[in-house]
Amino acid sequence: MSPQDLLDSPLVIDAKAMDWQPSPAYGVVRKRLRHSGPEESGMVTSLVRYRPGSHFDRHYHPGGEEILVLEGVFSDEHGDYPAGSYLLNPDGSGHRPFSEPGCLLLVKLRQYEGTGRAQLAVDTGKMAWQALDRPGVFRKELYRQAGYPERISLIQIRPGTSLAPLCHPNGAEIYVLEGAVEDEKGRYDEGCFLQLPPGYLHHPHSESGCVLYLKQG
Repeated sequence: MSPQDLLDSPLVIDAKAMDWQPSPAYGVVRKRLRHSGPEESGMVTSLVRYRPGSHFDRHYHPGGEEILVLEGVFSDEHGDYPAGSYLLNPDGSGHRPFSEPGCLLLVKLRQYEGTGRAQLAVDTGKMAWQALDRPGVFRKELYRQAGYPERISLIQIRPGTSLAPLCHPNGAEIYVLEGAVEDEKGRYDEGCFLQLPPGYLHHPHSESGCVLYLKQG
């Protein structure tokens, strides 16, 4: 990431306010929430929608690929992944993705460099929520591997929960999957993407309850 891409204040993107844009594959459209670098080979976080029967040609992923299936069924030659599936395809891996019924994905590209990363395909619907030391807050840990800085989780905040001030020493990225979360700066509903700079301190709370994708480190 270049110096001009480093944040000194939170970035907030409301995906619902964005228009779908075409991708290089017919029948696949996207909303780029955060993009840095060349048009089709940069670091990017996107919502990607496959219309029924659409596909990408076989391709490889320098820097790796992360996928969270939000709706429908995503597939490649290795299997079928229904809503709730979490995939991490390491640096240099390849596949031919498609969707017969259509699907909606949260996708992060070129953000997982390094040899030795695990390749993951996890059904989060079969995982139990684990209570944290903050009342009303639960976690499903998706990815954490020795030697790499990321910790990637689903976070559930129960209705009416107010957290003590929370600091993100190495920054964080949040995508609101369900409900809404608030802090001193505002309210973030389903479909909001937040990128928080290193050292950011805030006081999250949720009146309605929410489920978040959280990437730390």
